[in-house]
Amino acid sequence: MAQNSSTGGQKLRYIDIGINLGDPVFRGNYHGKQAHEDDFEGVLQRAKDAGCEKFMITGSDLEESKHALELAEQHPGLCYATVGVHPCSAKHFDTYPGGSSAMIDALRKLALDAKASGQAVAFGEIGLDYDRLFLTPKDQQLKYFEAQLDLAIEVQLPLFLHMRAASDDFERLILPRLPSLPKGGLVHSFTGTLEEMGRIVDMGLDLGVNGCSMKTEENIEVVRQIPLERLQIETDGPWCEMRPSHASAQYLKDAPPLPKAVKKERWVSGAIIKGRNEPATIPHVAHAIANIKGITVQEVCSAAWANSIRMFGLGEQGA
Repeated sequence: MAQNSSTGGQKLRYIDIGINLGDPVFRGNYHGKQAHEDDFEGVLQRAKDAGCEKFMITGSDLEESKHALELAEQHPGLCYATVGVHPCSAKHFDTYPGGSSAMIDALRKLALDAKASGQAVAFGEIGLDYDRLFLTPKDQQLKYFEAQLDLAIEVQLPLFLHMRAASDDFERLILPRLPSLPKGGLVHSFTGTLEEMGRIVDMGLDLGVNGCSMKTEENIEVVRQIPLERLQIETDGPWCEMRPSHASAQYLKDAPPLPKAVKKERWVSGAIIKGRNEPATIPHVAHAIANIKGITVQEVCSAAWANSIRMFGLGEQGA
């Protein structure tokens, strides 16, 4: 059902609401070793050529949030940022110079200043990840998720959320706070169950879908049931690439071709790196969703665009 061509004279346009452009791999650096030239601008250009018109760069801790904001400042109108501390990094609150209260103060100032400048459009990536308790124990995750939710209310930014195997605690902490957050929020890179999806939708939150959201047949059924008015799309690059072994592969038969992919050691200008997902692949996310739902890509793109602008603004008038 998906169609590559535009409908009614409208071109397909995308917002990548979850892209880790601060990751060193987009500068050619892998695990601390420079493998090829910095191709950051090439990554952006390929995405723009594919129809991606706006990027939300994910902040995962205080320093990464600062870096995301620097990139947003360097690319006004194109790049925006989130500010927050990922649950897997929440343990750093306790080791921050001056203690957790000093880190919360630093986050508050960063978020307020960046909101005023228009560069910060969401508070996150915050949440709970019980799949990776070896990185930050549950008690610290809970404590600093709650603290950051309250900070988001104070700053009045919509939420950019992370949830893995923690739905009960996640919902318990968020639900009473949502009336104080009129813009609501989004659970990004959603991989939960059909039941969890239903509860998130009932709370009035949106869901971000990427390659990781469509790995299995169970995932596919969840995506099929996500209401269009609650759908946003993302790549989560450099992670969450769509692979031939994923259940989503059968829904990509009419997707536009991607640039040539090479190993990082064989990098040439204009090539995609194998294993490094990038925002130029976002049309594949949209095409898979369209085919899963049995609708056109235009319908997916139009809904996702409107939902992202409604929630995050992203420089659009009237948002």
